[in-house]
Amino acid sequence: MSVYDLIIRNGNVVFPGEVKKADLAIRDGVIVKIDDRLEANAVQEYEADGQHIFPGMIDVHVHFSEPGRVHWEGFETGSQMMAAGGCTTYFDMPLNGIPSTIDREALLEKGKIGEAKSIIDFGLWGGLVPGNVDELEALAKSGVIGFKAFLSATGNEEFERADDFTLLHGMKKIAELGKVLALHAESDPITQWLKQEKEKEGLFSADDYAATRPVQAEAEAVERAIAYAELTGCPLHFVHISSGLAIEKIEAAKQRGLDVTVETCPHYLLFNQGDLVKKGAVAKCAPPLRASEEQQKLIECLMEGKFDMISSDHSPCPYEMKDPEVHNLFEAWGGISGGQFSLMSMIELAGSYGIPLYKVAEWTASGPAERFGLSSRKGRIMEGLDADLAIVSLDGIHEASETNFFAKHKQSIYLDHTFPCQITATLSRGKMVYRNGEPIVSGQGEWVKVTDSIEVKN
Repeated sequence: MSVYDLIIRNGNVVFPGEVKKADLAIRDGVIVKIDDRLEANAVQEYEADGQHIFPGMIDVHVHFSEPGRVHWEGFETGSQMMAAGGCTTYFDMPLNGIPSTIDREALLEKGKIGEAKSIIDFGLWGGLVPGNVDELEALAKSGVIGFKAFLSATGNEEFERADDFTLLHGMKKIAELGKVLALHAESDPITQWLKQEKEKEGLFSADDYAATRPVQAEAEAVERAIAYAELTGCPLHFVHISSGLAIEKIEAAKQRGLDVTVETCPHYLLFNQGDLVKKGAVAKCAPPLRASEEQQKLIECLMEGKFDMISSDHSPCPYEMKDPEVHNLFEAWGGISGGQFSLMSMIELAGSYGIPLYKVAEWTASGPAERFGLSSRKGRIMEGLDADLAIVSLDGIHEASETNFFAKHKQSIYLDHTFPCQITATLSRGKMVYRNGEPIVSGQGEWVKVTDSIEVKN
């Protein structure tokens, strides 16, 4: 008989295109055998009867603010939180740390910290900002996943929005490097003008805030970025898209053959502008939560296959930056804290709308892996790939609370929400990193690098 490190038995395995009961054998962090019934032994066994085994989520959009702002969120608490949500790989955005990840030195510093503290694997984005186009090649050669730019103000003085000339020069260079540019697509002139109009009138309510970042601001920025991509040949990835109109423009670009992908976030699908009115700054993000009619359009777009992936856009901060006793809604930090809840959110939506569970795996795992060059190792449950797994009970429930939310700060729009499922265990390259309600901090994550569009391993 073969001896494996671990056999997971009798799980309902979420494969591409189907869910099937099977046993999984793991050796040296890799899935080495899949069968209906493995007649073999292992150092350890895990009985998964009645549970579903998903590929570990790959969350391409999180903000861990280390170095420099570890008091917001760092690799240690952030990775434990992600593991508790069935995530096994995340990509950290370049803007909230000090320094921002806009040159090779800053990238290597952040990578070193992540390797020391993260309990699951991670990738790093580089930034495109005014003045750093000449840094992009060194960042690409050092393994960034891709590059991130903002078309509207970032709220962070260390990371400026990209003006049109920076975008054009940067997109030309990124195309030459074979990388992808991720864009926060909101029109800065539109949003700033509307904000000034509201401020002049002394209007600072939740509805006023939402009115300063309308669907038109997102759609205009998307359309402009697509036009620049056609000129430069740059692959694009649109982050946290929140409107049906923007999706129409992205779909049209895809039909013309442009290399474009798009994500949305669970908070746009589960919540709406009414939750912003009710909960205030804890529900503030940009783009804002939309009206319920727009929320329903997004769900329809999801069901029609118009989103390539789901990400959390986990963007935490200390409570005092959102405290309504200190800041009005315009002044409060904008960002949703909730990376732990993405996979459970999508399982909830799947149950509500009759969506097959293998579609959830596509949005949360295989789609990100294929887009960003990780599919040779991650994103699916198959022999030869990393044993990155989320084991989920569809019979249990998870009521989000301060005690079971593992982010550094415990304020979230998701608190008190009850999910109709429960993450029972998470494995990163075959190592248990979360089980029975607690992260297991003995695991050590790897910095997953992509060089010249080909993944490399440390």
